[in-house]
Amino acid sequence: MMGIPAQITTLRNTKGVDILASNADASLSVGIQVKTRQGSSKAWVLTKKAGNNYSENFYYVFVNLKDEMSRPDYHVVPSKIVADFVREGHAQWLETPGHGGRPHRDNPVRQFFDTDGKYIEKWEELGLE
Repeated sequence: MMGIPAQITTLRNTKGVDILASNADASLSVGIQVKTRQGSSKAWVLTKKAGNNYSENFYYVFVNLKDEMSRPDYHVVPSKIVADFVREGHAQWLETPGHGGRPHRDNPVRQFFDTDGKYIEKWEELGLE
């Protein structure tokens, strides 16, 4: 795959980071959290902590596993964009009446959407090239 960093390491026991990626000379590195889903929808479930967990060197790679015959879509998104999206989206959901006009009750579930595909294959967002 073009644009993927030269060094990739999976991490265990590192909260919130699944992969540590660096450029070829290891002078730059980023943490990546991977979220997957199956089907054609471009929506991923996150937790409340996604609204506050961001930094300049932290990214999400949202993977859409379409079907067994198709290559997955990879959505590469800076964590700050995800945090803003889930905070604002959840606040809007809470303000919108639910079934029968009743207010929604707060819960820890959050979602990120990339329905227009703005972040598909945006490996350059990692800044490692």
